[in-house]
Amino acid sequence: MNLYLRLLWTLLRSWRLPRLTVDDCLERHWRVLPNDLDINGHMNNGRYLTLVDLMLMEYFVRTGFARAMLRAGWRPMSGGAIITYRRGLQPMQRYRVRFSMLAADTHWNYMRFEFLQRDGTLCAAGVMKGAAVGRQGLVPNASSYAAMGLAVPQKPLPDAVTHWLAAEASVMGLSRTGA
Repeated sequence: MNLYLRLLWTLLRSWRLPRLTVDDCLERHWRVLPNDLDINGHMNNGRYLTLVDLMLMEYFVRTGFARAMLRAGWRPMSGGAIITYRRGLQPMQRYRVRFSMLAADTHWNYMRFEFLQRDGTLCAAGVMKGAAVGRQGLVPNASSYAAMGLAVPQKPLPDAVTHWLAAEASVMGLSRTGA
């Protein structure tokens, strides 16, 4: 139930907050709640990506991408994420999440996220990719950005993203028998 409340709260406050540009860094402060915990007593590894989804929702709304998607009949789609954990977040601990655009290619947008303790200690970090999907499949970024009156950001893919995409292609190419 808490996730639905967090989703509702995210959407309600996102519509009221000032607009962001696609280059702005979004930052949210949260607390580890009891239903965020795993059997080891710290925040569940899956919860991190659920919170990244909430950050993405706020980013979509505040940059105007959500409105453009609704008008065009597109849906947001996550294409994958890579995350590394360094320190656990403990029950009731306050933390913050930073979320920002890294780069974009023909169809995908690459976003960096970081989970930090109050003192700035990095607990987890990663990259996710997302795109708009229409009836014909992935919507080219040239079209989705044009729907917002913007040009596609011209930032080169960071080496970490290039390596991740290569690893992703290799993993997706594995046969079901593991050969």
